[in-house]
Amino acid sequence: MERKREGEANIKSMEIVWQTPANPPEKHDYIFRNGTRYVRPYYFEFISHVKNRWEGKTIVDLFAEEFKGRPYDYYVNAVKCGRIQVDGEMVPVSYIVKSSQKISHFLHRHEPPVMAWDVSILQKESDVLTVCKPASVPVHPCGQYRKNTVVGILQAEHGLAPLYPVHRLDRLVSGLLILARNASKADLFRQQIEAGKVKKQYIAKVIGVFSDGERMVDVNINYNAREGRSTAEVGNCDHKSSVKGKVACTKFTKISTDGTHSTVLCEPITGRTHQIRVHLQYTGHPIANDMLYLSENAAYHSRRGMGADKISVDLSPSVTLSLLGDCLEQCKEESSNDFSIDPVCTNCPNLAPKGYDRDEEPLWLHCVKYSGPGWVYECPYPEWAFLD
Repeated sequence: MERKREGEANIKSMEIVWQTPANPPEKHDYIFRNGTRYVRPYYFEFISHVKNRWEGKTIVDLFAEEFKGRPYDYYVNAVKCGRIQVDGEMVPVSYIVKSSQKISHFLHRHEPPVMAWDVSILQKESDVLTVCKPASVPVHPCGQYRKNTVVGILQAEHGLAPLYPVHRLDRLVSGLLILARNASKADLFRQQIEAGKVKKQYIAKVIGVFSDGERMVDVNINYNAREGRSTAEVGNCDHKSSVKGKVACTKFTKISTDGTHSTVLCEPITGRTHQIRVHLQYTGHPIANDMLYLSENAAYHSRRGMGADKISVDLSPSVTLSLLGDCLEQCKEESSNDFSIDPVCTNCPNLAPKGYDRDEEPLWLHCVKYSGPGWVYECPYPEWAFLD
């Protein structure tokens, strides 16, 4: 009982500064270790509103059933400590939620790490910025990423804000990224893309000797959001196909080969999820290190969160109030001085959240060129593109 009171006292006495999306990333937010960029953990308020299907559930059951990344005991403790509130007020664990109520989850946030490569600036104009995006870094805040993004890093390290990404690259894809520096320029790019006036070029390193000449692939893409991967469905570009998925067309041209691998120029006519990766798989020449579409066990990898765009989450051990005092002392001993340990957090004292201690290989897919009416932006080839 004494330990429980000490743990509760530690929580209540903590001086916590809650961050919101209005808090811009800063240079000191990042910690670099062994070629990896980490974000110093910070406090953040996640806000949601009770959906109709949530109504009638207890506050603890709601979180345990809808947000499975943490154990049940964590949510019990979070409610008791006021880390989870309803309409700005603390509630008991038995509280029944009602439709449209505001739910706040005050969280000690640990962002997933990314590779510690620089986001190099290629061209800086008054209304356009182009950069070479490193693999593993998301373009903009999404999921568990906020500061460990291209937009966040550019703001923290170069003071560049606001920025409006003109197009998107998958997290493990590298290369040219165009960012507008004002909303009107971003809207102009959007109009040109929607009108089909923008041409895109990527390069990929694939398995085998790719055929000579141009090869057009007109195959529908069917994206499965649950598995985080797409499949190819035979179709046409005439928008009259009755097969599943969306119309997708990509033109491929072999650049070079060493007899084992080929470097291929990829020009997507449409822009579907994982389009180039799926179309290359369809040709029999998948990207050589794309585990999501290369392995026979791709579906298994996808379900396990091991694909290029999935996030794996391991359930962390429960932290009960009766052990918080011991937990705090243990964390102080194990952690460095890089950040403050939170006794309620299920990730402390580690920098990365649970499930992110694996190494990731950059995908051999790289954006090299975008062109439109009166403009062209390019990015240098990566080292892997040059075959001896």
